[in-house]
Amino acid sequence: MRASVAGCRMSVGALLNGLLVSVVAALLWKYSKLSEHAALLEEELHMTRQSQEVSQARIDYHVALQALQKHGTNMVCTGKMHTDRICRFDYLCYSSEAEEFVFFHSNSSVMLPNLGSRRFQPALLDLSSVEDHNTQYFNFLELPAATLKYMPKPVFVPDVTLILNRFNPDNLMHVFHDDLLPAFYTMKQYSDLDDEARLVFMEGWGEGPHFDLYRLLSSKQPLLKEQLRNFGKLMCFTKSYIGLSKMTTWYQYGFVQPQGPKANMLVSGNEIRQFATALMEKMNITRVEEVEKEGASAEDEKEKEKKDEYIVVFSRSTTRLILNEAELIMVLAQEFQMRVVTVSLEEQSFPSIVQAISGASILVSMHGAQLITSLFLPRRATVVELFPFAVNPEQYTPYKTLASLPGMDLHYISWRNTIEENTITHPDRPWEQGGIAHLEKEEQERILASKDVPRHLCCRNPEWLYRIYQDTLVDIPSFLEVLKEGMKTKPSMKKSKTASIVHPGRVREPQCQTSVQTTNEAKLTVSWQIPWNLKYLKVREVKYEVWIQEQGENTYMPYILPQQNYTFSENIKPFTTYLVWVRCIFNKSLLGPFADVLMCRT
Repeated sequence: MRASVAGCRMSVGALLNGLLVSVVAALLWKYSKLSEHAALLEEELHMTRQSQEVSQARIDYHVALQALQKHGTNMVCTGKMHTDRICRFDYLCYSSEAEEFVFFHSNSSVMLPNLGSRRFQPALLDLSSVEDHNTQYFNFLELPAATLKYMPKPVFVPDVTLILNRFNPDNLMHVFHDDLLPAFYTMKQYSDLDDEARLVFMEGWGEGPHFDLYRLLSSKQPLLKEQLRNFGKLMCFTKSYIGLSKMTTWYQYGFVQPQGPKANMLVSGNEIRQFATALMEKMNITRVEEVEKEGASAEDEKEKEKKDEYIVVFSRSTTRLILNEAELIMVLAQEFQMRVVTVSLEEQSFPSIVQAISGASILVSMHGAQLITSLFLPRRATVVELFPFAVNPEQYTPYKTLASLPGMDLHYISWRNTIEENTITHPDRPWEQGGIAHLEKEEQERILASKDVPRHLCCRNPEWLYRIYQDTLVDIPSFLEVLKEGMKTKPSMKKSKTASIVHPGRVREPQCQTSVQTTNEAKLTVSWQIPWNLKYLKVREVKYEVWIQEQGENTYMPYILPQQNYTFSENIKPFTTYLVWVRCIFNKSLLGPFADVLMCRT
């Protein structure tokens, strides 16, 4: 009996010990889970703080991390080729360790276009507006979203971002043509790329001398590639756009063929001027607009304009100098009876330079990147570009092309130094400033003997660099002669004001009537009504173009007509079907669309 009681006591004791161990284990397990959860919360709070170091925008770190882990990265692009493609990403990440972007795949990831290995032929897209340049290609690595558990916790960027490469941020022409203009209009294409969007520059350059200009595009500080590593090993952009529109570029730099205007320009002066106005507003610069006062006489207007007119001369202090700059300024003042203002990128703030240029009647400068500021000139101003000895103005035309864009309304004149004695060369300078001392003696002698730089590819042609970095003594008589002749061809104010870029609509109610005169003769009468928009427009000249093609033939007969109906008999055969197209033309060059084709049987 005692043994059984003792055994019972032992079993109860063992049971109590087991229960106690279980309770303690449960408490320890719960404590470890709470500690683990607390550690995760602490880590998430830390990552949230890091995310907010990147942006002031609020982000729920736990929600963002779950979205990335569950849904992965998503991509939808516009454009058929890598040269015209812009892609929108949700949760695209950047690994500072790999220095690569990473696309995390999940079962709900979207990738359009889904190119497979064609994504590497040669790239998904161009990161800059310079087309198909092999240093500007963009692509990404791919990983399953499940691998995130083995990686450092990501830092999230809650801002909508535009990710791009600046092509050459040290050069003002490249800053405007390749970066600012394309970025400005890319941001116009997407409503969420607004003033609160953040720009991210991935080319690897430092800020550069013109970084303040990039700051004008957004209220938020741009991020540089080198800064990304400061925010962690893995950085994820909640919403980003990658790539730049190329629609605003007008010049190609000679990587494949010698430099010159782009073959298919899609931009006009109207878009350039809207961009210039937007930047001026950001710089708190107001343009003095030339407003015509009702009732003011032509003499009063002319006198007012003459009083307000002045000339701006760009002064350079280190390279490509105008050696007789003071004499040139005096001659310009005497010749045009205007005051002359000098500006310098080395000595003045950029906004003060733009303020001066925005009201100038004439801008005079040696060939160089500073001439991109001509986009701030008022309408009907004149650009005078000076070229050193042996440099042909017809081969280097970025600013001539800009001035000639429809709607820029700028007059362009170039002067070229043809007197070799009026030049100072610098053969002992570094090669990038025109030095040739590093070349073989035979090559040096060839360059010295040359009187005209031949067409060449970008970017290190030593003969081009040697000549373009010359200092020049401007020959005043030839300069004035070129200027006077050039001013003779300047369009009148009246002509430039009446220029229209409104195209006609389709002609309405086109119809045809036919009649057979004899077995060999027939008539075809075509009539139509004016385009709908014409009744609201004042157009100097309206003509109509008619194409007539015999069915089954490859050629057509074109006619330009002033009236809205016409009877054709020449080359019209009986018992034949003709296809007829009609369209309207404004002022000889503004073509409207063809109306639907007519099928007319005689």
